[in-house]
Amino acid sequence: MEIMTDQRFRKTAKLFRAVLFIGMILAAVLFLIYFSILIYAKILGPPALAVPQSTIYMADDGSMIGESHTGQKRYWVPIQDISSDLVKATVSIEDRNFYEHRGFDYKRIAGALLADLKAMAKVQGASTITQQYARNLYLSHDKTWKRKLTEAFYTIRLEMNYSKKEILEGYLNTIYYGNGAYGVQAASLYYFGKDAKDLSLAESAMLAGIPKGPSTYSPLANQEKAEKRQEIILQAMETKGFIDSSTADKAAAERLTLVGKHPTGNLGQAPYFQDAVQNELKYNLNIDDRTIALGGLRVYTTLNLEHQKTAEEMVEKHLLQDTNIQTGFISMNPKNGHVTSMIGGRDYESSPFNRAVQAVRQPGSTFKPLLYYAALEQGFTPTTMMKSELTTFRFENGKTEYTPHNFNNKYANDDITMAQALALSDNVYAVKTHLFLGEDVLVDTAKRFGLTTKMAEVPSLALGTSGVKVIEMAAAYSLFANGGKYVEPVLIERVENHNGEVIYEHDDHSGDRILKPELASVMNHMLTGMFDPKLNGYSSVTGISMVDEMSRPYAGKSGSTNTDSWMIGYTPQLVSAVWTGYDKGRPIETSTEQVISKNIWFNFMEKALKDEPAVNFPTTKGTVGVYINPENGKIASKNCPVKRLTYFKDGTEPQEYCTDHLEDGEHPVEHEKQPAKEQDKKPWYKRIFGL
Repeated sequence: MEIMTDQRFRKTAKLFRAVLFIGMILAAVLFLIYFSILIYAKILGPPALAVPQSTIYMADDGSMIGESHTGQKRYWVPIQDISSDLVKATVSIEDRNFYEHRGFDYKRIAGALLADLKAMAKVQGASTITQQYARNLYLSHDKTWKRKLTEAFYTIRLEMNYSKKEILEGYLNTIYYGNGAYGVQAASLYYFGKDAKDLSLAESAMLAGIPKGPSTYSPLANQEKAEKRQEIILQAMETKGFIDSSTADKAAAERLTLVGKHPTGNLGQAPYFQDAVQNELKYNLNIDDRTIALGGLRVYTTLNLEHQKTAEEMVEKHLLQDTNIQTGFISMNPKNGHVTSMIGGRDYESSPFNRAVQAVRQPGSTFKPLLYYAALEQGFTPTTMMKSELTTFRFENGKTEYTPHNFNNKYANDDITMAQALALSDNVYAVKTHLFLGEDVLVDTAKRFGLTTKMAEVPSLALGTSGVKVIEMAAAYSLFANGGKYVEPVLIERVENHNGEVIYEHDDHSGDRILKPELASVMNHMLTGMFDPKLNGYSSVTGISMVDEMSRPYAGKSGSTNTDSWMIGYTPQLVSAVWTGYDKGRPIETSTEQVISKNIWFNFMEKALKDEPAVNFPTTKGTVGVYINPENGKIASKNCPVKRLTYFKDGTEPQEYCTDHLEDGEHPVEHEKQPAKEQDKKPWYKRIFGL
C-alpha cells in the first residue's frame, strides 16, 4: 500500500515538473514574443497620425464660409481648444484608468470576460481610448481576430511613441458623433452651434455619451435616452472626483439648446468664389486634389461677407427672373487686388460655370479707357478734338472697309473733345483714335493692363470686339483707381496645413508701376464724365440715370454689344465689374435687359460703401486743373454758360481761351485758369461739377 502511494506521488511530481517545464517554456516564448513585439514596434517608430480632415475656407474676418469633404465633417483642434469638461467626461465614461494603463486595461478586460461568460453573449466592452483611437486611425470595424491583433499592435505603437495628451487629442478628433460629424469640433458645431472650447459641463456630458451609439444616444434621435446617458456620465465624473454632486445635479437640470445643422450647409457661402479658390490652390499653389479635399487645410481668403451679401442681393433684385439671362460679378480692393465678392451666375446648383473668371465675352465700350490712356501717352489730351460723324474707313492694304455706328445712329456732326467722346461713348471718335495710334498699340496696352485673352488687331477692337474676362477687366480698372500700380486679383491671403503651419502667404507688396501717375489721374477724372451732365452733347452722358442718387464721386464706363452688357466703375477704395448676357450669345433686345448691369453695379457700390467716407480721386504731382468749356475744349471765360474742371498733364493744358460768349471788345480774364492744387481744397462735388 505504501509502495503504491509512493509511486503515485512520484508520478504526480513528475507530471508537475513536466507541466512546470512546459509552462516555463511557454512563458519564455510569450516573454520573447512580447519583447520581440516591443522591439519591432520601437524599430518601426511612431505610426503616422494622418487622417482625412475637411479643408476649411475662411472669409477675411476669419469666419467659416465653406469646406471640402466627402460627406464627413472633420476639423482637427488641439486639446487646449477643447473644453476641459468634455475631456474629463470622455475619460470618465470611456476609459477611467486611461492615465494609468499602457494601452490595455487588463482588470477591465477580465471583468468584461466574466460578464460575457455569465451572459453567454457579448455584453460589455473593454477597449481603452488608445485601442479605439488605433481602430479609428488604421482599421476597419469588423470583428475578426486578425483585426483585433492588428489593433493591439497599433495600440502598443501609439502608447510607446505618443504621450497620453497626444493620444487623447487624437481620439477626440477622430471619434464619430453621428450625422457626419467626426471629432469634437464638428460635433460641437453640429449639435450646439459653438466651438468645442466653449462647451458647458452639461453640453460636454451630453456630447460624450453619443459615441456609444450615435443613432441611440443623440439628443436629436432620442432625447430621453440621451439625457439618461448624460446623467450616467455626470455620475462617473463625480466618482472620479472631477465634479461634486451639486455641480452634477445643476448640469443635469440645465436645458440645452440644440442646433442640428452643420455651419456651412451643402454649398457654404459664395460657392463660385470657393470654386475659384480651389482652382487657385490646385493650379497656382500646386496643391494636389486629395490634399485640397481631405488635407485639413485652413484657407484664409479675401472674401468680404458684407460685400458678398450685398452683391447677391443686387443680383437677385435686378436680374430678371423670367429669363435665362446670366451674370458675372467681381468686386476688389484696387490697392492690393483682394477680391471681396464674386458671383459667377444666377444659380450655382443649376450651373457651376463661373462667368466671372471663366467666361470670355466682348467688353464693348468698357474697353475704351485703355485706348484713351494709350492716346494720352501719345500726346492726346482730354480736349483733343475730332469730328463725330458717320464715317466709313477704307484701307489701302485690301482690308474690308469699316463703318462704325454710334448708339441710335446719333452723331455730333461736329468736333468733340476726347472727354466728351468718352462720356457719351462716341464710337467714331474711338475708332479714329485707334487707327491714328496704330492697331498694335491697343493690343500692347491691353497686355500691359493684365489682359491675357488674345486680341485681334482690327479697327473694331477700339469698340471692344475681342473677348475678355470679368476678373481681368476689374483688375485693369484697378490700375486707374490706385494711380497706376499693377495688382493681380488675389483670392487667398494665407494657407495653413493640418498642423497649423503656414505653407503659403500672399505678399501684399505694391506691384510694379504700369501707368504714369499723372496720366492715371487724368483718366480718373475723364472717367467721372459719364456721370457729369455738363458733358451732355448730341446725347446724354451714359450714366445720367444714376446722377441724382450718387452719394459720392464715381469713375467708370458702361459698354454693350448685341449680346453683352457691361458696367465697370470704382472709387479709390473699391472697384466692381458686372457683365450680363445670355450664355449662348442670344441678343440683348429689351431696354430692361440693357440696364441690368448698371443697376447691379450702382446699387452694389452705394450699399457696399455706405459706411465709408466719400473720397476724392487724388490728383498727383504733374497735373493741373483747368476750367474748360466742354463745347470747344478751350479755357472757359467768366461768361461761358458751362464750365467743367478738367485735369491735364502739366504743360498739355489748353492755352486758348473761349471767346464765344464775350461781348464785343471784351477780353478773357486769365485767372480763369486754375492749378489743380488749388482746386483740391474744394469739396468733391464742387470740384467735379465746377460749382
